[in-house]
Amino acid sequence: MKSRSTLATWLSGLDRSRLARVLAMRKDAASSPEPRSVGELADRLQRPGSVALVLPRLTLPCLQAAEALAALGARATRDSLAELLGSASPAAVHALDATLEELSDRALVWHDGNGALRMSTPLRQAWSTPLGLDAPLEELLAGTTSEELRGMLVVLGVKPPGTKQQRLAALVEHHSDAERVAALVAGAPAATRKLLEESAGSTPRPSPFAVFGVLGLDLQPGARWALDRGLLLQDRHRYGPVRMPVEVALALRGPDWHAPFEPLPPLPQLVPVTSSEVEREAAVAATAFAAQAASVLSACATAPPARLKSGGIGARELARLGKAAQADDAVVRIALETAYAAGLLARDGDRVAPTGAYDAWAGQEPAEQLAVLLRAWRDLPLTPSRARDEDGKALPALAGAPPCGGCLQARQGLLTAAAGLPAGQGVKVASELGPLVAWHRPLADDASPEDTAPFSAVIREGELLGVLARGALSPLGVHLAAHADEELDITARRLLPPATTTARIGADLTAVVTGTPSARLSALLDSVADRETSGTASVWRFSAGSVRRALDAGRTPDDIAADLADSSATALPQPLTYLIADTARGHGRVRIAPAACVIHGDEPALLAELAAHRALSKLALRQLAPTVLVSGSPPATTLAALRAAGYAPVAETAGGTVRIEKRLPQRAAAVPSPRRDVGRRGPRTTATRASDLPADTGMDALADRLLKAPPTTPEPDPFGTGVPFETDTEEIVASYAKHLSYSDVRQVAHAIDTGAAITVEYVATSGNRTVRTLSDLELDPPYLEAWCHLREAERVFTPSRIHGVMPA
Repeated sequence: MKSRSTLATWLSGLDRSRLARVLAMRKDAASSPEPRSVGELADRLQRPGSVALVLPRLTLPCLQAAEALAALGARATRDSLAELLGSASPAAVHALDATLEELSDRALVWHDGNGALRMSTPLRQAWSTPLGLDAPLEELLAGTTSEELRGMLVVLGVKPPGTKQQRLAALVEHHSDAERVAALVAGAPAATRKLLEESAGSTPRPSPFAVFGVLGLDLQPGARWALDRGLLLQDRHRYGPVRMPVEVALALRGPDWHAPFEPLPPLPQLVPVTSSEVEREAAVAATAFAAQAASVLSACATAPPARLKSGGIGARELARLGKAAQADDAVVRIALETAYAAGLLARDGDRVAPTGAYDAWAGQEPAEQLAVLLRAWRDLPLTPSRARDEDGKALPALAGAPPCGGCLQARQGLLTAAAGLPAGQGVKVASELGPLVAWHRPLADDASPEDTAPFSAVIREGELLGVLARGALSPLGVHLAAHADEELDITARRLLPPATTTARIGADLTAVVTGTPSARLSALLDSVADRETSGTASVWRFSAGSVRRALDAGRTPDDIAADLADSSATALPQPLTYLIADTARGHGRVRIAPAACVIHGDEPALLAELAAHRALSKLALRQLAPTVLVSGSPPATTLAALRAAGYAPVAETAGGTVRIEKRLPQRAAAVPSPRRDVGRRGPRTTATRASDLPADTGMDALADRLLKAPPTTPEPDPFGTGVPFETDTEEIVASYAKHLSYSDVRQVAHAIDTGAAITVEYVATSGNRTVRTLSDLELDPPYLEAWCHLREAERVFTPSRIHGVMPA
């Protein structure tokens, strides 16, 4: 609560532009419904889920400074932080101030007005032992009696004050003096000095499991001397390990020890590159990827790949698609994952098939197709080219794995690192971007194999897509990193050539298309020929089988020849026209007719009567021979119709014998009593509305409203004269969700009333705590039905078990 109040006070003292910057950095806390006061905003900023969204986007110096602050505890100041980090030079001090400013812009660290630096509680709890240090002395002595404090002071030669608080303050003051602690340890026995030096340089051990009534382990040699002076501390009942206060550990590490702090990114080996060289190489890579991706999706449209029983597309199907598109495994995986994310592919039973959006995409120019896939790649919560897991086992594509925020941050870190390179220069080797990515996003997930350079997988993906070229960020990457979609489309059209609309058909019965073929040309050649290669040049081969395939699709020989002549850069060669004519001459000489059943008898007149009977027209009877009819209806339907018309047919078995009909008594199966249709559906066909995040341009207006509003919002008081609940839904939710604050209740009610998605912290009956994203919420007191994105199914929740709420 103290952290929350100091944060609210700090926010209230900001000017409009600074508060708008904080809101822009923490859009999750400013999302719908908008906070109505600075106090409510401070509550949202302090939520663990909200802080968890910011942590992966922090740079290495921000995390290092935050860890050092967590180690210093509540007494941290800017000067003590600078001393701990070793930031003594003007340049280092300036870098530290810039780092603290960056943390303040995200409302993670702020000044409390008394010279101390405060940090968000969830951020402090991100480290159990920051810098390998234990808790401060004051915290470790919380359960110590006044008499025990007096004994420590007497042994130290300090006159004990009267009260417990005074004695505690005197002991903290003594141990906070590094020189006095060092001098005290210098006069300690040798065994004690060795133990203290080892404890100061090691990470505190977790508390061992202790059974009630069983004392802790025996003390190490020399520990009693340090325990008597408060240099080491142990529970008064001797449960748990011996612990060293942070003040003592820092004093023993010495004045020359400093916490790691790297304010500047690593310096890779750079080489000069021109913009034209970067554009030329990016254009080649992007053109090749666009053509291969179109071929991969075309192969999916021709024969949708089958899904494994465990989910995803396995190695066999990936190899088939790669062979059909003449693309390697990484390109196939990237094309599938980006197309699926863009809505061009979807699961269809046990297969993955193109959607209606694919048809529109396939008719676009290569530049427009590439822009769609690039935007999908930028926002993918996984590394699409990753083919094996940590154990070396093959990974299927489109496996539906849980979102990987670290993978997304690795891609964002790559774009940020490449954008920060000096103008006109690129890294000599692309792998040198790996350490830069690690500096910009230290919490990013590296999907690269252990025997390769860091982040080599995402770097290779950037090169394949034309985002990186010659070790620098291409114009495509610049617009992709800036989320400038319109500029990305323009640049893609400038770099990529338009689709080719004509083919060169040779006498060897091949058709060659240079560049990316248009959708119409690809469809024509795919219908009458077999594709052999794809890439910068695509080759189709004509054969009797491929021409027969076009004839089977209803095309006539004249139509085929005319369409090929219109799409050919030269006149059609004679071998091709002969092939089309010869194949058409033998096409259809033998025909196959469908028949649901056959009617036969020994009397031709009776069979002719049945074929002409008007009451039997619905059977679609057709006479093949004087004594043979075929019916378009199944045997049971045909049998019933003939009997209804006054005839007496009998049914035959497959072996030609008369089938004996015997009617069995019908009995109903026992079924359970009906219940409400819980779990009746998958995700609803209509898209779940996402929470409307305020645009950066609206942050100034929101900042104005927050600064003019009262510092805190009064709690609801429906039975008194205070602020009432705004809706009935809020009142119902509040009556069951006892663990939620009023702002959380408002978010849950807002999600129920508007259909928006939210993320909740839920404690199951087993005691397991999970974070789930819910949509399509329906309130059925005392239960809450919703679609759970974690389980991908509808679940029933108990509002009283919801312990936190945050925007989805």
